[in-house]
Amino acid sequence: MRKFIISIDAGTTSNRSILFDLKGNPVFSSQKEFTQYFPKNGWVEHDPEEIWKTTTKTLKEVIQKAKKLKGKILSIGITNQRETTVLWDKKTGKTVYNAIVWQDRRTEDYCEKLRKRNKDTAIFNKTGLLIDPYFSATKIKWILDNIPKAKKLMIKNQLLFGTIDTFLIWRLTKSKVHATDATNASRTMIYNITSNRWDDTILKLLKIKKNILPKVKDCADDFGQTHSSITGKSIPINGVVGDQQAATIGQCCFEPGSLKSTYGTGAFVLLNTGSKKIYSKNRLLTTIAYRINGKTTYAMEGSIFIAGAGVQWLRDRMKFFNKASETENIVKSLKSNNDIYLVPAFTGLGAPYWDANSRGVLSGITRDTSPKEIVRATIEAVAYQTHDLFEAMKHDGLRPKIVKVDGGMVMNNWFSQFLSDIVNVKVLRPKVQETTALGAAFMAGLHIGVYKSLKDISKNWNVDKKFSPNMSKQVRSSLLKGWIKAIKRTLIN
Repeated sequence: MRKFIISIDAGTTSNRSILFDLKGNPVFSSQKEFTQYFPKNGWVEHDPEEIWKTTTKTLKEVIQKAKKLKGKILSIGITNQRETTVLWDKKTGKTVYNAIVWQDRRTEDYCEKLRKRNKDTAIFNKTGLLIDPYFSATKIKWILDNIPKAKKLMIKNQLLFGTIDTFLIWRLTKSKVHATDATNASRTMIYNITSNRWDDTILKLLKIKKNILPKVKDCADDFGQTHSSITGKSIPINGVVGDQQAATIGQCCFEPGSLKSTYGTGAFVLLNTGSKKIYSKNRLLTTIAYRINGKTTYAMEGSIFIAGAGVQWLRDRMKFFNKASETENIVKSLKSNNDIYLVPAFTGLGAPYWDANSRGVLSGITRDTSPKEIVRATIEAVAYQTHDLFEAMKHDGLRPKIVKVDGGMVMNNWFSQFLSDIVNVKVLRPKVQETTALGAAFMAGLHIGVYKSLKDISKNWNVDKKFSPNMSKQVRSSLLKGWIKAIKRTLIN
C-alpha cells in the first residue's frame, strides 16, 4: 500500500492541497483561487469563509485521489500566509470581520504613534520585528478598536485570534484545538522569540488580552485530528509552519549560513543563523526559522511585498497578457530595459526601506515605451529588490554564496538568470518546486517518524537547474544605478 502525507498550502491568492509520497514527490494537487478585497487604498482583505471553503474543497479532492490510488494518508501538514489576522467567536465559530491580509497598511498611523513613543527598540529586541502594519499585532488592535462586537467578546472570554493556520486547525478539529506553531507566532509582533512566550508587556501596550491567543507548539507536533465529517476518516495534523519558514525547510536550509529565496505573491529571503539570533543593523528582521523538540533555530529575513503580485497586476489589471508564463518570451524579446524602471510599492515598501506610505513609481517612460518594457521592468524589479536585501545582509556581516530559489516566478529561466546576474551569486532551482508545501509535509513526517532527522529529510532534495552570474560588472553597476534613482523617486519617509 502506498503511503502519503497531505500538505495544505493556504496562500495569499489561492489555497492548495498537495498529496506527497514519502520521498517528497508531489503526486496530486488541487488548487482554488479566492477573492481579493481592496475596500480602501492600502487595505487588503480576504473572506475567511471563502478561505475555509476553498481549503476543504481542495482537501477533499486530494483525499479522493489517495483513495483511487489505494493509498494510506499518514498525516497532514499545514503551511500558510503569515501575519494575516482572523478573529472569531469561539461559541459560534463565526468571524467578527474579514481576514486582514499581511499586505494591508491601514494601521500605519498607529504604528507611527508607537514609533514616536520610542517603542521601536524594545519591540525589536523582544520580537525581532520592526514596528510595521505588516505584522498581526496592530491588525488585532484595529479590529478590537473598530468592531464593537470583537471587544465585547474579548471581555467575555469568547474571542479567539489566529493566523490562517490556527483558524484552519480550529475548524478542521471542530473547535477542539486552538493552536499555532512558533514560526507563525514569531510574526505577530507580540511573541518574545527569546523566551518563546507571548509577551505580556507588548500585550498590555496594545490592550490585547492573552485569553484570545492560541497555544504555541513546535513545528513538528500534535495539532489534533481532523473531524471525520470533514475528511471521511480522522487524520492527524502533525506539521505547521509559516510559509516562508516552510520553504526554508522544504529547501533543506538546515545549516547556519544556508539561504533560500521564495518568489510567490511577495518575495522572501531567509538565512539560517542557527541557535544564534542576529539582530540586523540594516532593517532586516530576526525571526524563528523552526522549532523542533523545543529547540529553536533562528533566521534573518528580508521581505519584498510585491513579486508575483506584480505579474498578476500586469495580467489582471493592465491586461498585457493572458498567462504569467507568457512573460518569459516578452522579456526575452527586448535587448535591454531601455532605462525603464518600475518600483512596485503598491502596498508600500518592505525591507530594507520599510516605507508604508510610498506607492508604485514607473520611471523613464517615453513615447516609445510599450507594454513589453513595463513587463520587463516589473520582473527586473524583483531581482533588484533581492539585491537590496543581499546588500543589507552583507552590511550585517553575512555573505551568502549560494541561494536556493523557489516559487512560480523562478520557472521563468530568464528571471532566474537575471537574478543570478544582479545578486552576483549562484542560483539553484530544486526539482520539486512546491517547497513551501513540502516543508509542512516534512514536519508532519518528522513528527510521526517517517523521517528520523533533518539530515534524513535532506536526502530528498535535488537540483533541477543551476544559474551562474555571467553579467559584466559594468552592466550590473549601470542597471543598479538606475534602480537606486527609481527608489529615491519613490520613497516618502
